[in-house]
Amino acid sequence: QVQLVESGGGLVQAGGSLRLSCAASGRTFSNYDMGWFRQAPGKERESVAAISWSGGSTYYADSVKGRFTISRDNAKNTVYLQMNSLKPEDTAVYYCAADALGYRLSRRWYNRDAYGSWGQGTQVTVSS
Repeated sequence: QVQLVESGGGLVQAGGSLRLSCAASGRTFSNYDMGWFRQAPGKERESVAAISWSGGSTYYADSVKGRFTISRDNAKNTVYLQMNSLKPEDTAVYYCAADALGYRLSRRWYNRDAYGSWGQGTQVTVSS
């Protein structure tokens, strides 16, 4: 179990950029794989990106590939989501998630049920 707190959300114009941060508690953070999900009003929560415990492997949803970048700084117990070329369709509450998936990550990174710890979310609004 790890506690997660997202920050960095806000209102931006289409085409703009935003960087989200997820601060984690606990000395075991470096052993956890991390994911970002988002949920728009009236829609299901969907996967956005994921990163392995070492940072060596990353995964992206087709809708954000080439625009978003996930990264982590284990010394700071923080995972980031850099969002560029934002579109109105990116408007949602963004959540970070964590669990020790290990070898399962490549097959499970997009699955909500794979993660045992979740943050409270941060709102991202993109205007046209």
